[in-house]
Amino acid sequence: MAEVKADALVVGGGLAGIVTALQLLRAGQRVALVDRDTPERFGGLALWAFGGMALVGTPLQARARIQDTPEQALADWLRFGELDAEDHWPLQWARHYVEHSRVQVYDWLLGHGLKFMPAVQLVERGRHGEGNSVPRYHIVWGTSRYLTRTLITALLAADQGRLTRLHRHRVTALEMQNGRLTGALAVHEDSGAEVQLRADTVVLAMGGINGSHEEARRNWPKDRSLPASMLNGAHPFADGRMHHWAAEHAGAQITHAGEMWNYAAGIAHPFPHFPGHGLSLIPAKSALWLDHRGRRIGPEPLVTGFDTHWLCQQVAALPRPWTWQLMNWRIAAKEFAISGAEHNQRIRDRQFLRFLKETLLGNHRLLRQMQRQSTDFLVADSLGELARKMNQRTASLDIDPAVLQATADAFDAQFSHGTPNDDVQVRRILQARAWGPDRLRTSQPAPLQKPGSGPFIAIHTQLITRKSLGGLQTDLQSRALDARGAPIAGLYCVGEAAGFGGGGASGKRSLEGTFLPGCILTAQAAARSISEGA
Repeated sequence: MAEVKADALVVGGGLAGIVTALQLLRAGQRVALVDRDTPERFGGLALWAFGGMALVGTPLQARARIQDTPEQALADWLRFGELDAEDHWPLQWARHYVEHSRVQVYDWLLGHGLKFMPAVQLVERGRHGEGNSVPRYHIVWGTSRYLTRTLITALLAADQGRLTRLHRHRVTALEMQNGRLTGALAVHEDSGAEVQLRADTVVLAMGGINGSHEEARRNWPKDRSLPASMLNGAHPFADGRMHHWAAEHAGAQITHAGEMWNYAAGIAHPFPHFPGHGLSLIPAKSALWLDHRGRRIGPEPLVTGFDTHWLCQQVAALPRPWTWQLMNWRIAAKEFAISGAEHNQRIRDRQFLRFLKETLLGNHRLLRQMQRQSTDFLVADSLGELARKMNQRTASLDIDPAVLQATADAFDAQFSHGTPNDDVQVRRILQARAWGPDRLRTSQPAPLQKPGSGPFIAIHTQLITRKSLGGLQTDLQSRALDARGAPIAGLYCVGEAAGFGGGGASGKRSLEGTFLPGCILTAQAAARSISEGA
C-alpha cells in the first residue's frame, strides 16, 4: 500500500479545502490534499458557482452610499435565519462572519488581484422586509470560476515541494490512536488502489450532504412538504458519508442536517455532468409563476428575490413537482438569468463592454441558446400554441388552453386603469426597481400580452437541491466538537461540511451570498489554529 506523510491532511478540493491548504502552505506546513474529482475539475462547486458574496462595510458599499455595519448585518442575519438563541456555535459564527467578512474576505481577495463588480445588489429582502435591510451582495468579476482558479494558482505557487495532491481519491476512513487523529485511508475511484495517509491533523472539507437525494430526503424536516422529484444542483460526491463516519467513529456531531438552501426554479441541464443534474434559474420577477394546470400560484404570488426558503416551501407543497414560469420575450430579455459561471459568459470571461451591452439591450443571446438547447424552455407565438408545447413537455393534458388564456387575461386586466398597485407581485417589482442596479434588470410592469412584447415563453421548473445549511459542529477555530462540546484532537471541519461554521451558522435562511465567504472564513480559522498549534 502506498503511503503519504504530511503535517496536515485536507479532505476535499473545493474552495474551503483550497484556502485551508493555501494558508497552511504559507505557514510552512506539509499538506496532503485529497480530491474525489479530476484535476480539470479541481475546485469543486466553486468552479461552477456565480460568485456572489454577502459582505459587510466594504468600500463598494460606501461608494454607493450604503450605510452598513456588523451590528446591522447581524440583526438582519439572526432575524431572517431564525437562529435559536441557545444555539451557541452557529450564533458565534454568524457574529464572526459579519465582523470579519470585510478584512478576511473582501480585502484578502483584493490582495490576490481579484475585483468585484461596481454595483452591490439587494437580494433576499424578506417578504415583509425581514431580510437584508441594505444591499450587501457583491459579485466577483470573473465569477467564482476565476476566483477559484486564481486561488489554485496561488496554491501551486506556495507549494515549494510541500504539497501532495491526490485527485480521483476518496477518503473512506479516518485513523485514530489514543483518541487522536493520525491520518486516513483513501482509495482511488477508478483503480481501487488504497493509499495510507499519515498526518497529525485532518481537515474535513468534503462539502455538504444533499448532493445525495437519498440523504436529503432522509433529513427533510417532517413539518415541510417533500416533492416527489427534484433536480440536483449540488454534486453526487457531496453525499454525507464522511459526515456519518466522523460522527459514528470519531464522536463528531451532525447538527441542523434538515436545513438546506435549495432553489425553487431549476431546469434540467442540457448537457448534464451527472444523472439528475440541474441548473438553478434566477427567475424573472415579472414572470407569472403557475402551477401544473397553468393557474397563477397564490393567494400570494411567488416572486423571486425576497424569500427563497418560503418559495421552496410553496413549490414543494403543490400537487405536482413542477411549476411553470410564464413571460414574454420582452421580460425574458431583461430579466432571465441562470445562476453560475457556465451561463454568465460576459462576467465569467470579464467582457465588460459586452456585458454592459447585454444588460442595456437585453440578453437575447442567452434566450436563443436556451431555446435551442433546453427542452424546458418553450417559445410560441400564441398562448394556445404554448399550451400545446407545455402539455407535450409533461406528456399530459394538464394545461387547458382556455385556462392559460384566462390566467394571462386576468393579470392583464388589472392594467386597464394604470399600474395595479394592489397586486402583490407588481408591488414587489416596483419595490425592486427602486434600487438602481435592480432597475436595470427588472421590467416596468406591463400587460403580459402587450403588443410587440412577444413571443411568449414558458419554462418548466422544479425544485433543485443546492447547499447544506447544517453540518459537523465546530468552534471558532473550526475544530470539530464531540457530544460534550469538546474539540476532537486533530480533527477540523470547514466550509459546507461544517454548515459554513458551527454546524449551521445560517439557521433556516441565508441572506444569500454567505457561502463562498463562509468557506474562506472557516478555512482561515482552521489554518490559523493548526499553524499556531504547530
